[in-house]
Amino acid sequence: MTHVFISPHPDDIALSCGGLVASLRELGQSVTILSVFSGDGATGGAMTDYQRAALGFGTKTNHPNTEAFRRTNIGADYPISSSAVADPPWLADEDRLEVTQQRANTSARQFWQRAAWTRSANITNAESDARPLADSIGGQGSLERIDFHAADAAAVRRLEDERYAYFSEASVIFLDLPDAVYRGYEGDAELLGAPRDDDPAPVELLRSEIVRLEPQMVYFPLAIGGHVDHRLCRDVGVALLGEGRRWVMPGPGFVGRVSFYEDFPYAWWGDGNAREDATALDLPAGVNVEAQYSDITDVLARKAAGIRVYASQLSRLFESDQSMLDDLASFHARVALAGGVRGYAERYWATVEP
Repeated sequence: MTHVFISPHPDDIALSCGGLVASLRELGQSVTILSVFSGDGATGGAMTDYQRAALGFGTKTNHPNTEAFRRTNIGADYPISSSAVADPPWLADEDRLEVTQQRANTSARQFWQRAAWTRSANITNAESDARPLADSIGGQGSLERIDFHAADAAAVRRLEDERYAYFSEASVIFLDLPDAVYRGYEGDAELLGAPRDDDPAPVELLRSEIVRLEPQMVYFPLAIGGHVDHRLCRDVGVALLGEGRRWVMPGPGFVGRVSFYEDFPYAWWGDGNAREDATALDLPAGVNVEAQYSDITDVLARKAAGIRVYASQLSRLFESDQSMLDDLASFHARVALAGGVRGYAERYWATVEP
């Protein structure tokens, strides 16, 4: 299955859905994060058709990158020979292997040209600078040393998103729409208020990305806390529910595929009733929501580790690392208690038809 998570900003999925993401990846299911308002206003979200195709086209399950699965541990059945006289005719020699390698390179480029990352063809399983083995290099995301002091805030947060995608074995797609602070919102009163009339929800852009990824499940923020960017993303989810069946072949609708997640830590700070927020959604007639609980007891520590990837945000959101751990445990224990789950849980409000 493919699961698409709509992230208003970098860090929102790690904070709100990190437990579910970890559980899905343990099951081998595919996860893609759409990072919506991750830009600084320089591009205005004007992605070309090629960029949309190249950034995260489809989703691919990342296979385990452990010693047991690395191909470097698998030796060749027969040594590569340079003698065409002494060897049997069926044994490959260097010249024939090189021809096969060139054809494999062409096939690999054709296959991966629209993917979120690439894999090099290597028919001999012998690692070199020109042909590194995919098992020994990062599948995606930035692992380079970054001068965070020189980079601007938007660039740092994008890098953190890439590193979280690498950490969680997920795909990330940056839509590069400018953050609310770059769209003229100033102060908490505006950032936590209703969207302006001239700032519509990016329905068309998000619909095109979601449909292209062909997910079985899509997760939107419930917008607890009221941040304008979270509200706009939530409004996209509500709008898609009202469209009915627009997909083709066979054309599934969004009801039953769309869920709304509780925005952490805002759901914890506000100490509000998430059920009231969920039932207050302006859903189309005939569509309701029901609470579903994801047991994250076994992956709570991994969720915390994913949150730590966003080092630029930790001091802004929490007093300390221990404070983050305390808030995380307290909130998810309370959610688990509400759902009758032993340990810790995340809650999602799934759309259903009565």
